[in-house]
Amino acid sequence: MNGLSNIGTIKEILGRHGFTFSKGLGQNFLVNPSVCPRMAEECGADSGVGVLEVGPGIGVLTHELCLRADKVVSVELDQRLPEVLAETLAEHKNFKLVSGDIMEIDVRKLIEEEFNGLDVVVCANLPYYITSPIIMKFLEEKLPIKSLTVMVQKEAADRLTAKVGSRESGAVTVAVAYYSTPEFLFNVSRGSFMPSPNVDSAVIKLNISDKPNVEVKNEKDFRKVVKAGFSQRRKTLSNSLSSGLGISKQDANSLIEKANLAPSIRAEKLSLEDFGRLTDCYTEYCNGEN
Repeated sequence: MNGLSNIGTIKEILGRHGFTFSKGLGQNFLVNPSVCPRMAEECGADSGVGVLEVGPGIGVLTHELCLRADKVVSVELDQRLPEVLAETLAEHKNFKLVSGDIMEIDVRKLIEEEFNGLDVVVCANLPYYITSPIIMKFLEEKLPIKSLTVMVQKEAADRLTAKVGSRESGAVTVAVAYYSTPEFLFNVSRGSFMPSPNVDSAVIKLNISDKPNVEVKNEKDFRKVVKAGFSQRRKTLSNSLSSGLGISKQDANSLIEKANLAPSIRAEKLSLEDFGRLTDCYTEYCNGEN
């Protein structure tokens, strides 16, 4: 359907279906006509590619994806939207809607059933309130996907694509860098949405690595150490590890020393490799190897 980026057209369609926006679901639909084509291009939607979308809204981005990819499967939580999408995306025979919560769906099974033989990418305008959990679900489950191209709140985009070891980095920065190589693609103004949010957005791309970007003995320990390290950002790594891991200050200092790190260092100064060494020291500590 043409005109999906026209506010008048959108209001008319939603009005006919009795649809109102849900703040609880973080619904802000894209209306900027230049953003969705660019997202669809940047995500790699093309022949031989299947696209998994989260939260299609009324289908503005979905339409652009369907024009390029062999197949598009969109997961939508809002039960009011299927009949809207049936109208707006009626022309696309390569589109399938799956109703459900992406956080509860078996995504690996969905990919196996829907994208047989296709390279799979994720492309989505993610709700602000659940951005990190969705991204980490895709990364931690090690799904057969090539990349995630997502629109998120500008502040989240900066944190997700920050350099590990910089002031802007955090636990999610390290986690993303462990599984992927992130790229900051472009900014999106708040006026590009209906209703307009109170913050600007940005589009980022996470190129999934074939294997984690640092080797550790225990991946769960890695996540645990990273989370603990950033649990008290203003304090030293020693204090954060002691509190976050439930170990003594003396043992925390011993781990830091064994990992060849400075005694007074803070988590934000650690590289991915530093976290890897620290994790292995913690794993040995837990196994009684110290």
